[in-house]
This record gives sequence, C-alpha cells and structure tokens, in this order.
Amino acid sequence: MAAAAEGPDLVTAWPNARVVSVTGKGSGRVSMATVLAVRPGLRARLFYRIHIYRGRKKEPKGFGEADYMLLLCAVHTQLRAPIIVVWDNLNHHVSAAMRAFVDTHDWLMVVQLPGYAPGLNPTENVWSHLKRGIGNLAPCTIAQLAAIVRSRLKSLEYRPALLDAFLTGTGLALDPQPP
Repeated sequence: MAAAAEGPDLVTAWPNARVVSVTGKGSGRVSMATVLAVRPGLRARLFYRIHIYRGRKKEPKGFGEADYMLLLCAVHTQLRAPIIVVWDNLNHHVSAAMRAFVDTHDWLMVVQLPGYAPGLNPTENVWSHLKRGIGNLAPCTIAQLAAIVRSRLKSLEYRPALLDAFLTGTGLALDPQPP
C-alpha cells in the first residue's frame, strides 16, 4: 500500500495500541503502543511503549495523542529516516492534534487503512502472538502483568523472522516498486 512510495531511505511503520486488564485487588490495565517498522534491505524492528493504569483518580487510562507523538519521534530518532506510518482509524490517529503534528513534521507521512481492516495491520499479529503467550498466566498485580508484557515484547525484538512473518501475513507488498 504505502510501499510503492518507499525508497531506500524510507521506513514504513504500523503503530497500534492494545489493553490487557487484571481483575481483583489492585486491578488496573496495561496498555501497549507498538510500532512495527520495516526498511528495505534491513530487518524489521519492533518499538513499543507501555502505559500502566492503576485506577487512580485523574490518571489517564491509556495513550493519548501526545504519547503517540512521542513514540513516533523516538522511532524517527532511532531509525534516522523518514517514516511512512500506516495507521488504522483509532480516534487518536485521526484527531486534529495528530493531523497538525503530521503536517509540521516533514519526515512523517501517514496512510490510513480502510475502516475495518485488522488483517492489513501487522501489529494486530504482534498483539495476537503476545496475547496467546500470556493467556494462561495469572499475575497477582498489575506490576507483574506489566513486567511480563514488557519481557515478552522485548523477546519479540530479537526475533526478526517472526516480525517478518507478521508483516508477510498481511499480504501487503513491502518492496519498493519502480514508478
């Protein structure tokens, strides 16, 4: 989809956020924002941020526009290349604040996925893999859950073949196409 616009110095990224909840004493939830980045000729890379919600008053429950903006800036800093972001239609992705952020950064281009297309979003595959891996665990606290999620995401960073499989599973062409 956006791959046709890619060149050797462009990176295509699929960011997404998901939530895992813990019930019982000290309940809360762990939100994850992930970016799966691919650059022609290099291995796929996974970037992520975790947000812990402990149920306190006036505490944000999840990621906001500012959090996504900081994540994209961090990815850009790490990759040192322009980024083509392929996004679903999460409200934070299509907000006026996010559009203004994209418009003010020349290194960032956004391509929106169709309305309901989880099969085209490789971060859905990351989320599914992670969820299968923690499905039978019973953490006692939100801190334990966050540690498990962080550990599993960290281990995915070192499995480029699996990250490539998540990308391949979408069926999207990722190689640059001649004009």
